[in-house]
Amino acid sequence: MKVQNGHTVAVHYRGTLPEEENIEFDSSYRRGAPVEFEIGSGKMIKGFNDALLDMSVDETKIITLTPDEAYGPSMEHLFQLIPKTQFGEGFEFQLDGMIQGNGPMGPFIARIHEIKDEHVILDFNHPLSGKTLTFEITLQSISESAEPEVPVANWSASMKKAELLEIAKSQGLNVNTRSTKSQIVEALSAQ
Repeated sequence: MKVQNGHTVAVHYRGTLPEEENIEFDSSYRRGAPVEFEIGSGKMIKGFNDALLDMSVDETKIITLTPDEAYGPSMEHLFQLIPKTQFGEGFEFQLDGMIQGNGPMGPFIARIHEIKDEHVILDFNHPLSGKTLTFEITLQSISESAEPEVPVANWSASMKKAELLEIAKSQGLNVNTRSTKSQIVEALSAQ
């Protein structure tokens, strides 16, 4: 059997950054279990999803995805100037450090892009946006998908990004795996 849209697959993969000395950024092997998802469901980045089409069980493939096939380009409007006073007293600002917080749109993760005297510039882009990615993918199993789960229309900003994405897509909203959680919440709120 070869992978087609609608099949549920289990894959092991290793993701590396070819432009950064092949640093490994993710691996299902490290987690000890393959990732399972439905082909064409939008739960995985398009280039990864599409690479699995027509693969057979135990087949291994190495693919390199451009930013457009992965998490998209880095978008300037997602860099924001934030006063240092917005952080707790004694907060240590570290260039390229990742921070987590809660904002008007719910929880967020951002990277400290630049540190100034009174402000910091935070990058709210996906950490892998603008990067070329290489994946070594091994298909573990293929199965016909069961009846699709119908997502509920009720949602909250505290839900996981994948859950919010599924709800937003079921309602015909223009979001995808490249959308940040904040963008998905914003799209759902605008309905």
